[in-house]
Amino acid sequence: MANSAPRVRIAPSPTGEPHVGTAYIALFNYLFAKKHGGTFVLRIEDTDATRSTAEYEQKVLDALKWCGLEWSEGPDIGGGYGPYRQSERKHIYRPYVDRIVQNGHGFHCFCTPQRLDEMRAEQRAAGKPPKYDGRCLSLTAEEVTSRVEAGEPHVIRLKIPAEGSCKFTDGVYGEVEIPWDAVDMQVLLKADGMPTYHMANVVDDHLMKITHVARGEEWLASVPKHILIYQYLDLEPPVFMHLSLMRNADKSKLSKRKNPTSIPYYASLGYLPEALMNFLGLFFIQIAEGEELLDMDELITQFDPENLSKAGAIFDIQKLDWLNGRWLREKLGEEEFLARVQDWAMQGDRLMSGLKLAQTRVQKFGELPDLTGFLLKSDLGLKAAHFDGLKKLDHAACLEIIREVAPALEALPDWTAEAIESALRELAESSGRKLRIMLPPLFVAMSGSARSLPLFDSMAILGRAMVRQRLKQADIALKAGIDAAQANNG
Repeated sequence: MANSAPRVRIAPSPTGEPHVGTAYIALFNYLFAKKHGGTFVLRIEDTDATRSTAEYEQKVLDALKWCGLEWSEGPDIGGGYGPYRQSERKHIYRPYVDRIVQNGHGFHCFCTPQRLDEMRAEQRAAGKPPKYDGRCLSLTAEEVTSRVEAGEPHVIRLKIPAEGSCKFTDGVYGEVEIPWDAVDMQVLLKADGMPTYHMANVVDDHLMKITHVARGEEWLASVPKHILIYQYLDLEPPVFMHLSLMRNADKSKLSKRKNPTSIPYYASLGYLPEALMNFLGLFFIQIAEGEELLDMDELITQFDPENLSKAGAIFDIQKLDWLNGRWLREKLGEEEFLARVQDWAMQGDRLMSGLKLAQTRVQKFGELPDLTGFLLKSDLGLKAAHFDGLKKLDHAACLEIIREVAPALEALPDWTAEAIESALRELAESSGRKLRIMLPPLFVAMSGSARSLPLFDSMAILGRAMVRQRLKQADIALKAGIDAAQANNG
């Protein structure tokens, strides 16, 4: 393995907006492949059938392409080791699971979800980490056969050694040791016949001849399970490399609940993909101050996987802004700058769509910037005062509406004007409010003004990530206004 050209992969799940953390892991794998003359593979891990969608898969592909990352094999271009969607590989996994069971390393588990919930609740109450207690390990072969033939729902679980520990060498963390009693008896095959992430991951990496698995450090604790599966199948494991998680400035995990995390959000704000890749690539190299401005070829040259930091990758938005500004000023000529501005304004057809919506609401072209400018703004600069004077609504009522709308929109599988309108109508009905009372605070949250373009269309044009962030900014502004008013009255 060590003497052949490496094969690496990025394997995102199409269950939401593509995350900058996905770009971070993808960039590492891309640089690793380029540095060593290897192959970069894209695989879609869509075993979660309830949350995976074709729309999100396309967004993942579009986002990674926008980042400038190109793969040699993938669901959109094919390759010699396909198919590259796990949902299309379902027939592949069962024989591997059966082999593990036949060799005595896996077992049938008939425990119901209710029984497992009760078991975990008891373990937590006793101060123990929740994990499977092994009840179905004691079933005889006759009992198992009888219950399977009777059609009783069941899963297949992995047997874990009763004592000792798993020792392995990680490409970033070095020698790692995890005791077996800290490892759960992982489900390998779900009741619907689909493999879990862990089982599919190992089989796919083996069949696709992946030599190095580079992923986030949150998967470090899963390595013992994966190593066991490789051993039970008599397969050689790849080299594991676990990269430090991306974190906010306060060291908390980067998540959309705190800060914008989606790649489309940063694209819509007008960041250059080259600047974002430059920013993320600096986490993988040792560079002197003053030499930070690097294009992809320079990142490949400087890339040093043997000398990675375990301190954590801080997503410092000010540094990203600084790098993006330098790219705009120092790397783009005038013609390219103008072309990039035009591409950005036309992204998702938002400028043209906005102008069409504005036609019935203006008396002269000079009104267009004020009416449509919110579609292009990075930040509306919202304050609680923006929500003053809304009919029948004080700041507390506006905040209540914003906080009800945010999760309702978050749950939308499709992001269209029609879907948004339908969700808000349902919310109005369930909350006992009239829709016309709910809409004014949303106009302000989206545009900074109570007079704006049609709301549902505007939200569809802005996109899911931008709408999420503007609702969050409205929440912060209103809460600050309410707190200030209470302090003054107190």
